[in-house]
Amino acid sequence: MEGPESLGGGVKIYVSRAHRFGTDGFLLSDFCAAERGEAAADLCSGCGIVALLWYRRRERAPALCYCVEVQPEAAALLERSAGESGLQGEILPLCRDLRALTREDIPSASCDLVSCNPPYKAAGRGIESAREHALKARHEALCTLTDVCTCAARILKVGGRLCLCQRPERLPEVFAAMQEAGIEPKRMRLVQKRGDTPPWLVLIEGRRGGRPFLKVEAPLLIQDGQGGFSAELRQIYGWEGKIDG
Repeated sequence: MEGPESLGGGVKIYVSRAHRFGTDGFLLSDFCAAERGEAAADLCSGCGIVALLWYRRRERAPALCYCVEVQPEAAALLERSAGESGLQGEILPLCRDLRALTREDIPSASCDLVSCNPPYKAAGRGIESAREHALKARHEALCTLTDVCTCAARILKVGGRLCLCQRPERLPEVFAAMQEAGIEPKRMRLVQKRGDTPPWLVLIEGRRGGRPFLKVEAPLLIQDGQGGFSAELRQIYGWEGKIDG
């Protein structure tokens, strides 16, 4: 286990060589736009980056967030991060297979928001990692998009939101899995390195029981015109208007 990293606002995150976080975690956490007092759940939570970022500003944070992660080491990292950040009782780590969650784990129709940074590669596609933790994190070895959407549909309230990120080439699968589970895609945003480069990530929000209507937002650009980080990315990371702590 490596030492903690500060996320700001008194929130720490522990990582390991096997369980780390990347830019997509920051982008998804920001895209979710979690609101004060909500009940939330983060599926495939890994070391907990998406949920922990919500608590950098306590006045905007959910009332509680279930964090579901199947790999014990990653769940233990999050439990330590939550404890040392003073978030016991607000962040609730669950070392569970999301396909086997029960009403005792997370009550049905109890969540306003569900987030998920799922494995990006379908089982059998691409070169699969020989390392077990990498295989589970990157390939749908343990859960599929359909599994994620089915789980989200059970724990979301009517009108509740599912937000996830995925590779753009899998967008048709995301839409199909959401709609099959009764979650209507309502908002999406492509992420590009620059305005002249193809998108490498898509952020999608669906609503349980929503009516058909999709809002496509302007692309999120990683770089500015000079090749540095864009102002929006700096704001998402907290590098501008820096969060104390």
